[in-house]
Amino acid sequence: MRDVTRDRREQSGERPFRIKTLSNGLRVVVAPQPQLHRAHVALYVRVGSRFETVQTNGLSHFLEHMLYRGTPRLKTAHEVNHAFESLGGYLYAATQTDFGVFSVTLPPESLGEASQLFGEVLAEPTFADIELEKEIVCEEILEDLDDEGRQVDADNLSRQLIYPTHPLGFTITGDEERVRSFDHTMLRAHHARHYATASSVLAFSGNIDPDQALELAEKCFGHLLPGDVVHTDAPLHEQAKARIQIVENVSSQTELRVCFRAVSERSTHRAAMDMLMRILDDGMSTRLYHRICDSKGLCYDVSAAFDGYEDDGVLDFAAGVQHARSSVITKEILELLRDLGKLGPSDTELAKARHRNAWEMRSMLDSPEDLAGFYAGGLLFDRFETPEARVASNRAVTSEEIRDLAAMLAQPERLNVLAVGLLEDGEDERLEDVVHGFTGV
Repeated sequence: MRDVTRDRREQSGERPFRIKTLSNGLRVVVAPQPQLHRAHVALYVRVGSRFETVQTNGLSHFLEHMLYRGTPRLKTAHEVNHAFESLGGYLYAATQTDFGVFSVTLPPESLGEASQLFGEVLAEPTFADIELEKEIVCEEILEDLDDEGRQVDADNLSRQLIYPTHPLGFTITGDEERVRSFDHTMLRAHHARHYATASSVLAFSGNIDPDQALELAEKCFGHLLPGDVVHTDAPLHEQAKARIQIVENVSSQTELRVCFRAVSERSTHRAAMDMLMRILDDGMSTRLYHRICDSKGLCYDVSAAFDGYEDDGVLDFAAGVQHARSSVITKEILELLRDLGKLGPSDTELAKARHRNAWEMRSMLDSPEDLAGFYAGGLLFDRFETPEARVASNRAVTSEEIRDLAAMLAQPERLNVLAVGLLEDGEDERLEDVVHGFTGV
C-alpha cells in the first residue's frame, strides 16, 4: 500500500481522516467516528446514465441490480443477502446520473467479515438470473409511465428538456426495450469499464479502527483491476431562449418544474451556490416556502434543489399545484429569483444560512453514511475538501456574491419550464406567456 496523498490526523480543530491509495490504484478514505455504534463501508463509482449511449441507456442501473445476484461461492441473491443480514446489516445500492454507491452499515465487530463479502460481491458477480431481474427492473420503469406507456415523471422529462442531445437528459433506468436487450456480454464489459479502481473510491466510516480499515481495504479490495478513469463530454449550452414543455396527464395536480442551467461542482461560484440554495429553500422560513405557501397560499409544498455535476448544474424548483395555478406559481418563482438577482439576501438571511450550514457540517459526525459520501464524492470527482474547509468557504460568501450569482442564473437562455398535468381553459397559453415573457435581471 502506498500513500499518495496524506495521512491527516486531528490538527487545527479538523476531524481526523486518512487517505491512502492501494497498490492497485484504489483510493481509500477512512473517517473514524468512535462515538457511534455502527460501522460503514461503501464503494463510490463513476457510473450512471451520463456515461451511457442511446443503445446502453439503463445498463448502469441494471448492472447495480445484477451485482447482488450471486458470486461463484454465493450462488443466489438470497444467499448474498442472507450472508450480509446475518452479520447485522444489509446491502444498499443506488445509481445516480453520474455515480453509483454500494454500501453496508452494520455492527463494528462484523466489519472484517462484511468487507470480505463486499469485495467478493463487487469483484466476482456471476450475473445469474438475468431474465428474472429484467422483469423486476421493467416493473420499476412502469412507475414513471402513464396508462398509455408515456413518460410522465416530471424529473425525467425536465432533464430531457434541459439536455435534449446529451446523456444528462437520459433516464437512469432506461426503457423496457433497452433493458430487455441487455445480455451477459454487455454486463461484463460495463462492469470491467466502470468498476475499476481508477473510477472508484472506497470509504470506511463510523466506529472503526483506521489501521484495521486500511488492512481490510488491501485484503478485500486489493484484487480489483486498475482500468482507466471513465470520462464523457461536457454538455454544450446552446440554448438561446426560454424553453417550455407541457405534457398532458390526467391527475389531481400539475407537476411543475422551473429549472435554470446553473454552475458545476467545480465552479468558482460553488460556495455562493451553496448559500443561494440556503437562502431559497432551507426550512419553512426561507424565501421560497414563505412567499409561495405561507404568504400567498398557492400550494401545499414547493422546493428548490441544486443538482451539481462536475461540468454543469441545474437549479430546480419543484411544486405540485392546482392545474389553473401553474402560470401564477411559475411567475412567482421567476420573480423571486429575479428579486434576489437585484438586491441579494438580507444580512439576517445570510447570517441564518451561515449558521445552518455550519450545523449541517457538524451533524455529519452523527452519520457514517453522510460523512463517507462527503469525502468519497470529493475524491471521486477531484474536488476534495474537508467539512471545515466547506464551512469556511461558505462562511466567506457575501451578499453581493449571492446577488450576482442569482442575476447570472435568472436569464431566459437558462430557463426551462415543464408542466405535467391538465392545463385547460387557456392556462397553457398563460403559462407560455409567463415563460416567454421572462426577461431576466
